[in-house]
Amino acid sequence: MIVGGRVGTPLKLSLADLRALPRIDARIRHHCVEGWTAVADWGGVAISELAKLAGAMDTAYVEFRSFDAPSFTSRGYWSSWDRASAFHPQTMVAYEMNGQPLSAKHGAPCRLYGSVKLGYKLVKYLTEISFLDKRTGGYWENQGYEWFAGV
Repeated sequence: MIVGGRVGTPLKLSLADLRALPRIDARIRHHCVEGWTAVADWGGVAISELAKLAGAMDTAYVEFRSFDAPSFTSRGYWSSWDRASAFHPQTMVAYEMNGQPLSAKHGAPCRLYGSVKLGYKLVKYLTEISFLDKRTGGYWENQGYEWFAGV
């Protein structure tokens, strides 16, 4: 995973690197825009910890990107968040769900997870985090879905 944008030290982290960082755990209710919910235990690294490690500047937004796939836009699947939501104590790069490594179905090897956003904001197959000065939208957001999408 790449951590970049307005940072003092850009990072390229492997899954092993992420696992070596301070871990957070949270039981979070997932809220889907389609109306269903589910609860799971998540483990990973806080976005705020990655920002500290990279020396993220005082930016207003954080963009999260997935791999580029032909079924998505040329930018791949992505979403941008406001800084306050991204730095919420339960917002993380998750690499475990219910005590097990993430499966491909749930976004392995790591994904964005948090308690303050609807499911379409929780980017699976996370490859890049960028700290930015401007709001950049997202895959669904650019198709008319709400940008903030708070729960």
